[in-house]
Amino acid sequence: MSSITKIIRVVLGVILLIIGLIGGLIPIFQGWIFGLPGLMLLGSVFPSVKKMTNKLIKKAKKSLKK
Repeated sequence: MSSITKIIRVVLGVILLIIGLIGGLIPIFQGWIFGLPGLMLLGSVFPSVKKMTNKLIKKAKKSLKK
């Protein structure tokens, strides 16, 4: 992956995360719709974010099974 692609993914991921956080504060606006793709974009560049996202997904799947 080229450095320009990585920079674009990081910038877009951060923008989506910020929109997701703002959406979490506004009751009408669904922030998770923007937060998850932001985490996915950042996870494609940063392995630590990918590990954290995978842990959150596993935890969510466990809570849905109950």
